[in-house]
Amino acid sequence: MDFEKLFDMQRRLNQHIERTHKLTKEDLFNKKVLALIVELGELANETRSFKFWSIKPASPKEKIVEEYVDGIHFILSLGIECGFDRETIYSIGHETEKSISDQLLEVYELICEFRNSRTLCDYRAVFLAYLQLGKMLGFTPADIEKAYIDKNEENYKRQAEGY
Repeated sequence: MDFEKLFDMQRRLNQHIERTHKLTKEDLFNKKVLALIVELGELANETRSFKFWSIKPASPKEKIVEEYVDGIHFILSLGIECGFDRETIYSIGHETEKSISDQLLEVYELICEFRNSRTLCDYRAVFLAYLQLGKMLGFTPADIEKAYIDKNEENYKRQAEGY
């Protein structure tokens, strides 16, 4: 996965949104953290991994990867905001025995820790845990990059349409 490319794409999208909505002087860190948490919840809802009371299956893989890359957008955006966008620290980790639900909870906890610390170490932990979640969901780096690029284009269209 070409993280430098993704960070550059996200930086341009952030600048476009901030100019369009006159937010260039506003601190958006906490709003981006909350947006990431909301996106994580939306992803959990599509996987249905925690819905022990239901027999309905998970959403199609295309819907799940779309929700997953919404989270990638906000993780990249937070990295840019904190100046961590030039780090070369991202790779999908090793196999794990955790369930999808446990991994979702771990990502949530790590996001909260990062919100309070704003350190590179905690940012890395969030990003790596989220990449591991993607791997557990069956996404390859190529799947993630393609879905990110597609969603990035859609986000520009949404901005043009007054989303």
